[in-house]
Amino acid sequence: MGMPRVAEQQVVGGTAGAEAVLAGLDEQQRAAAEAVRGPVCILAGAGTGKTRTITHRIAYGVHLGEFVPEQVLAVTFTARAAGELRGRLSALGVGGVQARTFHAAAMRQLRYFAPRVLGGPMPELIENKLRVVAGAATANRLTTDRTSLRDLASEIEWAKTTLATPEDYPARAAAAAREAPFDPSAVAAVYRSYEEAKSRDGSLDFEDLLLVTAYAIEEHPDVAREVRAQYRHFVVDEYQDVNPLQQRLLDAWLGGRAEVCVVGDPNQTIYSFTGADPEYLLGFADRYGDAEVVKLERDYRSTPQVVGLANKLIGQAPPRKGLPGLRLLGQRAEGPAPRFVEHPDEPAEAAAVAKACRELIDGGLPASEIAVLFRINAQSQVYESALADVGVPYVLKGGERFFERPEIREAVLLLRGAAAGGNDPGALVPAVRDVLASTGWVEHRPPPGGTARDRWQSLAALVDLAVDLVAEQPTLDLAGFVAHLAERANAQHAPTVQGVTLASMHAAKGLEWDAVFVVGLVDGVVPIAQSQSRPEAVEEERRLLYVAVTRAREQLTLSWSLARNPGGRRSRPRSRFLDGLAPDAAAAPRRATPRAKVVLEGEAGELFERLRAWRSSTAQEASVPAYVVFTDATLQAIAEARPSSVRELSALPGVGARKLDMYGTEVLGVIEA
Repeated sequence: MGMPRVAEQQVVGGTAGAEAVLAGLDEQQRAAAEAVRGPVCILAGAGTGKTRTITHRIAYGVHLGEFVPEQVLAVTFTARAAGELRGRLSALGVGGVQARTFHAAAMRQLRYFAPRVLGGPMPELIENKLRVVAGAATANRLTTDRTSLRDLASEIEWAKTTLATPEDYPARAAAAAREAPFDPSAVAAVYRSYEEAKSRDGSLDFEDLLLVTAYAIEEHPDVAREVRAQYRHFVVDEYQDVNPLQQRLLDAWLGGRAEVCVVGDPNQTIYSFTGADPEYLLGFADRYGDAEVVKLERDYRSTPQVVGLANKLIGQAPPRKGLPGLRLLGQRAEGPAPRFVEHPDEPAEAAAVAKACRELIDGGLPASEIAVLFRINAQSQVYESALADVGVPYVLKGGERFFERPEIREAVLLLRGAAAGGNDPGALVPAVRDVLASTGWVEHRPPPGGTARDRWQSLAALVDLAVDLVAEQPTLDLAGFVAHLAERANAQHAPTVQGVTLASMHAAKGLEWDAVFVVGLVDGVVPIAQSQSRPEAVEEERRLLYVAVTRAREQLTLSWSLARNPGGRRSRPRSRFLDGLAPDAAAAPRRATPRAKVVLEGEAGELFERLRAWRSSTAQEASVPAYVVFTDATLQAIAEARPSSVRELSALPGVGARKLDMYGTEVLGVIEA
C-alpha cells in the first residue's frame, strides 16, 4: 500500500459540529478534547472514559479544521483497540484517521519504502521466533526444551525492545535484575547467533519492523520528509507501556515536532518485565516544557466502595517523580463494601470462591460477568477444579486450560504408563514425584524465567493434588489418581459459551466485570517472591494488584489462605499490600516488618538466635554484610513460621528464588537442628 501525499483540505463541520462533538463529555474529558494543539498528556485513570475522550478529541480537531483525518496517526497496543478507535471515529462522522498498532503502522511504512531503503521488496517476516532461536541455541551447544526456548525468545525480545545489543545484554540484564533461563553470557551468544541467522536468511522479526522503520526515517532524508508530510498529528494510547524501541520510532515519526498527544495511567504500569519504561510518561512534562497535562479522574466503571479501596491501595505507594498522581472519583451509585476473606488453605479458598460464583449465577448474574483473578497462571488449576465441582462453566484467559498445557499432557501420559505397571497403595505421592522427576522436574528447585516457572508450578500442582487426594483416600493408587485426572479433564473440557473468567492479573488489564474475586493474596505471590529484593519491583506488584481491583464494577472480594494444603502449617503471611486495607479481624499472621530490635520468646527466640549465628558465619565466608544474606525481618519470619520444606520457606517474605537456591537447604538444616 502506498503512502500518497495528502493535500490540505477544510473539513466541513465548523464550530457547530465541533461543539456537538463535545456534548456529553464531563468537564475533565472536555478539557482534554479541547487540547488539540502542541504536546498534550492525558492522565486517564481506570474507568474514566479514556477511549471516549481521545476519539472525541480527534473528532473535535477535525471539525475545527485543526486536523486533516488522513494526517492523524493514532497508535495503540492491540489490533482490537485500534479497531475500536476506528469504529468510534466513524460513528462521530470522522473517517480516514489511521488507527494502528506500532507494528502495523511500521509494517505499512516499511513495505512501501523497502525498495528504496533495503534495495528490494519487504523481507520475510518471522511469525514465531522459536525455530530460529532453537537453531541459535543448538549452534551454541545449549540443551533446550520448548519451555527454555520460549524463555530465550522472551529474553531476546526484551533485549531488542530495550535497544540492547548482544554485547550489551549481560550488563543490561544484570542492571535490570533479569532472571535469565541460562547464564547471561550464554543468552548473549544465542542472541548473537539468532541475529546472524536472520541476516543470512534475509528475514525480519517483529522488533526489526520497528527498528528498521526508525532507521529508514533517521538515515534517509527523503523518507523522513515523506513520512512527516503524511503524518502531522500523533496520538499514543497506553503510553505508560511504551518501550525504548517504540519511543525511538515515535521520535523518528515526530522529527522534533511536538504535535503529539499521549494517554496513559502511571498507576497501571505493569509491564516493565517486557521492557516497558514508564519514565516516558512520567517525564513527559519535563521533556516538553509547554506540555498541557489534563487529568481524567471521574471513574464511571466502579462503585465508590471499589474506587475508595483502589485509592487507598495506590495511596500507600511512595510518591513518584514526574507527573501529578491520580485519585479516582467514583461516579456510580453506592454498592457493597469490598470483602476480605481468610481461608485455612488453597482448596478451601477455591471452594469458597466457586460456591460464591454459583450463588451469584443462581441469583441471576451471568457467568460472563464474573472473574477470578490470580497472580500466575499455575494458580488456575485449583479454581478450574473447584468451579467444575459445583457445575460452574469457566473460560481461561491468557493461557491454555490446565489439562491442555503441554507439560500436563506429557505428565498425564507418563502417569498413565506408570500406572499400567502397578504401584503400591499408599505410595501415590512418591510415585507421582518419581514420574515428574523423569521429565526433569525438581521439587525443591523452581527455575528462573516466567515460562519455566509456570511449567514448574503446573507440575507442582499435580503433586499438591495427589497430596490432597491421599488425605481423603489413604489407599489411593496411581491408577486411581490417573482416573481422577481423567474425570476432572472431562468435566473441564465441556463446551462453555458463558463462563466465569479465570485470568492472571496481567491478562485482565483492559477488561471489567460486575463481580471480581482477587485470590491468593499472600506474600511471596503478591508481591511475587522474586520481586522482593528490589523496591521498584515490589511497587510494580502493588500496581498490578491495583489493576486487578479496578476491574470490578460492583462486587469485589479479596482473599488469601494460610496454608497451601489441607492440614498444612498455617503460616503464610497475608499480602503486605492489604495492610491498612483489610479489617484487623480478617488479618492473617502479620508479615515481619523491620524493627530496631527483634524480641522473640521461647522456641522462636532460640531459633532466631541460631539463624543469626548461621547468617553471621555465612556472610563472613562470602565477604558480604549480614543483611545481604537475610534481613532480621526475614529471619524473624522464618523463626515464627518454622517452615518444614523448601516450598513453605519460599512463601515467606524476603525469601526469593535466588536466595532459596543459595540458602534454602542450610536454613532448613538450622531449623531442624
